[in-house]
Formats: sequence, structure tokens, C-alpha cells
Amino acid sequence: MSMINSIAPELITSDWLNTDKAISLQSLRGKVVLLHSFQMLCPACVTHGLPQASAVRNEFLQQELAVIGLHTVFEHHQVMGKAALKAFIHEYRLRFPIAIDMPDPVSGIPLSMQKYGLRGTPSILLIDRQGRIRFHHFGHIDDLKLGSMLGQLVAETDATEELVSANEGKPKQAVGCNEDSCSLS
Repeated sequence: MSMINSIAPELITSDWLNTDKAISLQSLRGKVVLLHSFQMLCPACVTHGLPQASAVRNEFLQQELAVIGLHTVFEHHQVMGKAALKAFIHEYRLRFPIAIDMPDPVSGIPLSMQKYGLRGTPSILLIDRQGRIRFHHFGHIDDLKLGSMLGQLVAETDATEELVSANEGKPKQAVGCNEDSCSLS
């Protein structure tokens, strides 16, 4: 079931970093939102995803576009806790708000990750000004393509255009990490 054009469900989080208070997606209505799901031990997140999210945060006006990080730990749980994440955020100088996805003690797959149907990290979701998911992507995405889509969403006044997932028609990756992503399945 595709989530494209559906209202983005609220994140289920255990904590927030780089912000004084929890952020709801509802509170961001009127802005475009780039939701970047990552793990601090995911090579593609560190090499591609987080620098890209930081660049977006630096290049777009914050009153037009919000960048939100979602630390989505589905492996190596013991070493990716809040204290380690705080140090990671400091060392990598991440300046956007970061939510810690609520762990699911039964499955090991965090609750927001389950709710959004994320296949692994890095993953990007673009949410329009009305709160609808317009793009859902797993893996690295080219900077120009992402910038173009964000520019379209920021400039959009009639939110009827649909952005299509770049993953359509691509084969599913095997479980594990490679240079582009860390996959659940």
C-alpha cells in the first residue's frame, strides 16, 4: 500500500535532540518537511544522507522547509543509545532537530519505521505544506534530484502534483549494508 498523497502520521518517538521540545508534524503544516531516517552506524547515512540533510537545512529558508532527522535503530541497539547519539550529533555538527524512534522490544524494528513502512536507512520522506507524503525513498538519492523536488514543493501553491518514488521498478536489496544503504529486508 502506497503512502503517497496520504497525510503523514505522527512520529512515535522516545526523545528529541537539537530542540527544546518535541515537534509534531501537525505543527509543521504550512512548511515542506524533509524527514531523514538514519542510523549513526549506517555507512551510507554518514557518507551521503546526513551531509545531504545538513546541506538542505543550510540552503533552504527555515520558514519554508523543515529538516527533521529520525534516528531509526534496527540493528546494533546497545551501541546506538541516546548518549552515543548526542556525541555523534555534536561531532558531525548536525543542526536540525532529531527524533529518536521509539524502540519496539518485541520486533526490534522501531515504531515510526514500522508505521512509515521504511525498508532501511537512509530513507527520505518529503511532506508537503498540507502534511501529505509526496515522496518516499530508500537509499541514497542524487542531490540534484532531491533539490529539484524540494524546489517544486516549496514553490507549489496548488498541491495536486505527485512526486513518484525513485524506487519504483527497482529490485529489492538483500539484508545488510552496502555503500548506498543498510537494508532491513
